[in-house]
Amino acid sequence: MLNTIPSEFTLMDQRFARLDGDFVVRRLHTGARKSEGPVYFPAGRYLVWSDIPNERLLRWDETSGTVGVFRENTGHANGNTIDGQGRLITCEQGARRVTRTEHDGSVTVLATHWEGKRLNSPNDVVARADGTIWFTDPAYGIDDDYEGHRAESEIGACHVYRLDPDGTVTAVATDFSRPNGLAFSPDEQRLYIVDTRQEPSHIRVFDVLADNTLKGGEIFAECDFGRFDGIRLDDMGRVWAAAWDGVHCFHPDGTLLGKLLLPESVSNLAFGGPRRNDLFITAGGSLYSLKVTFTGARY
Repeated sequence: MLNTIPSEFTLMDQRFARLDGDFVVRRLHTGARKSEGPVYFPAGRYLVWSDIPNERLLRWDETSGTVGVFRENTGHANGNTIDGQGRLITCEQGARRVTRTEHDGSVTVLATHWEGKRLNSPNDVVARADGTIWFTDPAYGIDDDYEGHRAESEIGACHVYRLDPDGTVTAVATDFSRPNGLAFSPDEQRLYIVDTRQEPSHIRVFDVLADNTLKGGEIFAECDFGRFDGIRLDDMGRVWAAAWDGVHCFHPDGTLLGKLLLPESVSNLAFGGPRRNDLFITAGGSLYSLKVTFTGARY
């Protein structure tokens, strides 16, 4: 059911003053148990997102406005992204693996283990232009049976990984409590990663070196309401972060510029539309969209 709610922007810095667009947020769908992982496919003009506890991926068609089931029995799919060939990459936290959906609809398993130990529950994922895939692996999918299957961690910690085109899985950051959302800067030289369970929940930023290792990891921003979850960047390098009260926008220097407040706790977001100026937001059991005055960075 499509309905609208007035956009409620909280201005905290004048640099946020023109980062709005439509002053109405559209609710494109509601009725999921827990919406997550939106990703937009420009070739088909549709968006796919996860309904984690119901083990299904949903699909919203931009041309018709209709919503249907993209796939069921998804292994409690959580985060999604699109690779350089337009294929869906999914973190299946219940199945404890990262998969790729081919153009013919078949599913290829990309990663299940690190150093012979089974992954915890892959959570969020981003693809780099060089063909590498980067994902976080907290333990939410093995904590209980709501979003996965209760189990003991074989690794005993929660890391961030890089998956190379040859299938090698490498831990690139091992000092996180619960790594969650992650996103590259527009030039892919910096990687931002959320640590949800640290107090306060925060975003760290790393330099990506020539050999695809990470350097740095200082705290970029802290959450002032609840906890951060998914993040995305726009083409000016601003960081847009999902939080309990809405979407928080940070300048590249770490200043909180403002917030877009929503009636449900926000889990993740993605830019889409023909010009990447539609901001899609998963929150609670719903999917929202807002046309904005700026452009999102590529996935």
